[in-house]
Amino acid sequence: MISSFLKVSAFVQKYRTPVLLISCGGVFTANIFYHVFPNGTYRKLYQAWSKGEPASLSEKLEDTFQAVLKDCTVGSTKNYTAFASFGFHPIGAGVPWLPAGAHVGIPANFNSSADDLAGITNRTILINGKEVEWESEIGSSLKESLVFSPEAKKFAIAREVVRLESAGPVLHAAVAPACLAGIFVNTVVLKQIFGLYTGSMLARGLVNVVVLGLGAAFYFLAADEISQWLDYRSDRHAASLSPEYAKGGVEFYDKILLRNKTLRMLMGPKGEEMYAPSGNLFPAKVFSLKHAPYTARREGIATLLKEQKM
Repeated sequence: MISSFLKVSAFVQKYRTPVLLISCGGVFTANIFYHVFPNGTYRKLYQAWSKGEPASLSEKLEDTFQAVLKDCTVGSTKNYTAFASFGFHPIGAGVPWLPAGAHVGIPANFNSSADDLAGITNRTILINGKEVEWESEIGSSLKESLVFSPEAKKFAIAREVVRLESAGPVLHAAVAPACLAGIFVNTVVLKQIFGLYTGSMLARGLVNVVVLGLGAAFYFLAADEISQWLDYRSDRHAASLSPEYAKGGVEFYDKILLRNKTLRMLMGPKGEEMYAPSGNLFPAKVFSLKHAPYTARREGIATLLKEQKM
């Protein structure tokens, strides 16, 4: 085993530049893959189904989507495709300037309005194995959180379009290879500075472990920071389109917070593990917060709205 390890170490040392380029390229490709082929990956995963067939997007939502694309002044509306997705708010994937383009999923509850609850009450939602009773007090609260004004719907779609148009997926996918390159360069530099290439294998191994650990920690921090920065940036750009979009953004996050508070009560102990009393999501991992808190995102848009009114 030691002999094999020495052979691998010698190979990496001899061809370290090609190994670094291939490794970084492989990591980047793995991270960006489903954005390059969103139709065969992301869309299949989030596609809504009805009676055994893929659900089609309503004409009303298609018109809203095209209006948002026009307001966002995207490079080409042909690079964007909307589809009916499951869930409660829009999602998106893809890179607009690549052949497959960008795909934005819009949920069924976006067909609803205060006067027409189609897309909500005609769906069966099970929580903890029990069907939600829409006429109950807590069911009414959940129903209210799923009904958005036209402005809130347009904001929610716009934030996804802005994120995709500004190459958010590419930037996020680049974090891992950048950190990998940093780890590689730092190990080489440290070994050269301290003359470890002619020293003991134990010392070189110790340097590798320390730099690898620090690099991994930096990766998780950087990935979260980039993700949160993209969240805030997308929100601000979408809200900056007009005061109506900004008002819609405040309403959108108000409704998300209300929905999460309601789900916290409906789901019992599991809901208390997932959602904070404020309606924010608890981190799925310790010391990791992938997305910006909803309360902070709401406050950011509310501040922008005040600035627009001044």
